[in-house]
Amino acid sequence: MLPLQLVDSFLLDYNVGQALLLGFVLATVATLPLSRQVLALNTILFGVIFLLTPQTLVPVHYLFLGIVLVVVGPLLYVTADS
Repeated sequence: MLPLQLVDSFLLDYNVGQALLLGFVLATVATLPLSRQVLALNTILFGVIFLLTPQTLVPVHYLFLGIVLVVVGPLLYVTADS
């Protein structure tokens, strides 16, 4: 377990949107070997998270990223093999 001060000092240089983007990239890489449906659900989930994040914490371009992910996620899910 990492001490809380170490995590806090690392995150002070970044905003919430950048931390969420890092989480999205890591989760996407982790779901690549599983299936495209899981990848699509991951994309939809992070799209909703980006949409629901308060705009006082992140710049506005993360809202647009959330909109794109919410649109692309269902397209990935529909085109995925079962």
